[in-house]
Amino acid sequence: MLLARLQLDVTYSARRPWVPTASQLRAWAMAALTGRRERFALDVHVVGSLRSRRLNARYRGKDRPTNVLSFAGAGSSPEGRLHIGELVICAPVVAREARAQGKIPQQHWAHMTVHGVLHLLGFDHEDAAEARKMAAAEVQILDRLGFSNPYL
Repeated sequence: MLLARLQLDVTYSARRPWVPTASQLRAWAMAALTGRRERFALDVHVVGSLRSRRLNARYRGKDRPTNVLSFAGAGSSPEGRLHIGELVICAPVVAREARAQGKIPQQHWAHMTVHGVLHLLGFDHEDAAEARKMAAAEVQILDRLGFSNPYL
């Protein structure tokens, strides 16, 4: 199995109700990068509802907080890493969704991390065929991590 290498920078501006450690975020991001040889760089920002709402309104035209936003990276760095981008994950939204869906927070955080990384790798869900392909990849990755299908 090919292992990608990942430089991960995590910032926390929200730590409640529960947020994963940087090592958990790394494991979940690495799982989405399995099978790739590149050296990657990724930034993850864990934020509260207000910051998520502002970013979602500015970049997606939706005036509400959202679970995860993905922003494409700058490409290759002088050190040879591919900066694939940034994830902005909203702690309160992820917690609320986990409760509503009957999931443990760790499982939903893993899903949102994998989902965001797949977006940065070019996956999308704008039409039904793309959505099926992305969901299948998510289910496979989450299964390897020991989590159940998030869509059941």
